Amino acid sequence: MALLLLMGFVFVLCTCILWPINKQLYRRINCRLSYSLWSQLVMLLEWWSGTECTLYTDQATVDKFGKEHVIVILNHNFEIDFLCGWTMCERFGVLGSSKVLAKHELLKVPLIGWTWYFLEIVFCKRKWEEDRKTVFKGLSRLKDYPEYMWFLLYCEGTRFTEQKHQISMQVAESKGLPKLKYHLLPRTKGFTTTLQCLKGTVTAVYDVTLNFKDNQTPTLLGIVNGKKYKADMSVRRFPVEDIPDDEKECASWLHKLYQEKDALQELYNKEGKFPGPTVIPSRRPWTLLNFLFWATLLLSPLINFACGVAVSGSPLLIIGFIIFLIIASIAIRRLIGVTEVKKTGSSYGNQEAKKQN
Repeated sequence: MALLLLMGFVFVLCTCILWPINKQLYRRINCRLSYSLWSQLVMLLEWWSGTECTLYTDQATVDKFGKEHVIVILNHNFEIDFLCGWTMCERFGVLGSSKVLAKHELLKVPLIGWTWYFLEIVFCKRKWEEDRKTVFKGLSRLKDYPEYMWFLLYCEGTRFTEQKHQISMQVAESKGLPKLKYHLLPRTKGFTTTLQCLKGTVTAVYDVTLNFKDNQTPTLLGIVNGKKYKADMSVRRFPVEDIPDDEKECASWLHKLYQEKDALQELYNKEGKFPGPTVIPSRRPWTLLNFLFWATLLLSPLINFACGVAVSGSPLLIIGFIIFLIIASIAIRRLIGVTEVKKTGSSYGNQEAKKQN
């Protein structure tokens, strides 16, 4: 919590001082600060819970990781899919410069929201009439990003649930599109717009299909509690020049891609693995070292302060410190709640929900 506050303050300071003077220097510094922040969560996955990540891809694709600007398409089925995406970014050196098209509601999350704002994360309300200008502006700003950038995109727009899947397939049927079994119908506008705005910057699209061994249903709370999961990720690389420029043809390409992703999930459920060779990128020590550094720097004074409060015998100080701990616990629980399947997602295709809104 203290780290988030400190990072948030530094982001604001860098923005106010450096952005008007040297935008690219500001970005390079923020990449390092961003790494310090997000690697805390990656550390929980890699070192605290010991979750394993196996890639199903060829060596030629792996050799390009971290050496080009790309758009990463990731399926949205699990609470920790974003963490698996960040882990992949970290192991290939682009965690600090990774970006995402995020839902506007995340701006309201304590600390996380406004630090993401200063990191040039692109936010959208998932209503194209309202999003058009802000999304185009946010994406266009990233065209001259100085470090290799992975732009993570959830084309389904919301996390998979059975109810949303039924509604999504009704939409697919009404539009004459093939039904999907393991995914929601992709929203093509976000992908076609991102590709259009970043054309000339990104060189490829990585399609990542994620699943877990033994029908595991991972949760962020499980990670915090130290539960180990085994993640499998099928990664396919598509050069940008192989993707149609025309918006309608590009949308059709994306629909076909999701049909292929569905077939991959079907195969995984039958055989317990994705096709192709496997690569297990080793976890790097930097996330653990970064955590230990900040823990030593920030937790030691906090522990000393707590001991001082305890021995002071002052009821006012003790009550104040307890209230602080309660507020911090509620804030952390809310951060975890943002990832929970039952509490997230849009009312995509749900006419009843739209009426209530």
